[in-house]
Amino acid sequence: MSKLRILYVASEINPFLKTSDVADFVRKLPQAMQERGMEIRILVPRFGLINERKNRLHEVVRLSGINIAVGDEEKPLIIKVASIPTAKLQVYFIDNEDYFQRKYVFHDKENRFYDDNDERAIFFCKGVLETVKKLGWAPDIVHCNDWMTALIPLYLKTTYRNDPMFKDTKSVFTVYNNAFEHRFEGDIIEKARMMDIDDEMLAELKTADFQGFIRIGSAYADAVVRAEEESSESLNAILTDLPEHKFDAAEDEDVAERYYNLYTQLAG
Repeated sequence: MSKLRILYVASEINPFLKTSDVADFVRKLPQAMQERGMEIRILVPRFGLINERKNRLHEVVRLSGINIAVGDEEKPLIIKVASIPTAKLQVYFIDNEDYFQRKYVFHDKENRFYDDNDERAIFFCKGVLETVKKLGWAPDIVHCNDWMTALIPLYLKTTYRNDPMFKDTKSVFTVYNNAFEHRFEGDIIEKARMMDIDDEMLAELKTADFQGFIRIGSAYADAVVRAEEESSESLNAILTDLPEHKFDAAEDEDVAERYYNLYTQLAG
């Protein structure tokens, strides 16, 4: 059997950036899977807090230069790469001057949630899939972590379903207790739309909030996993509604083994 290819997508990863448990999870699990013989790629945003010189990020010119549509606007995609010093893992960074070159992650210095965090998430999700196409690396599993990655399962089931790079790809969506209260303004449906996607497919996003992102990720992923045993009330309400074919499990003693079994089961 050839090596399973796992693509990890998240908003953060240690040692480059940590604002929540996502960063530790996405640091440990890919290495555990690599040690079990799987082939790994990792994609995260290049938030402004990440020091490029200190972390030795450099632009990958052959992957950069695509324009990503967010509603009526097109924004240039820049791809950077760095290695985790203590592991044989490369991390690719999605960058754009308008969306990511700020001194803060999701909130400004007054702790106000950025109004365009929805656009940043949409740009990131679309940019991830276009980057993987340019890499010419067909993943068996795309493991999406937290709300910022929630549109990827939808895009895989629609716009990219017939693309040779993704035709057999399955998605896993892990949800975390990282809820926010903000409700986005503007037409989020229009911003998120891509080819072969009608408004009905994006209906879960109409609430334009955290729950909307989690619901759409859960609706289209091939497996949904709860990262923490104790979830918030709003998260529990979403996860309780999951269809029976979804995999919904709280963390246990051997998380890596659970995910290894899940990946191999999904990949068939």
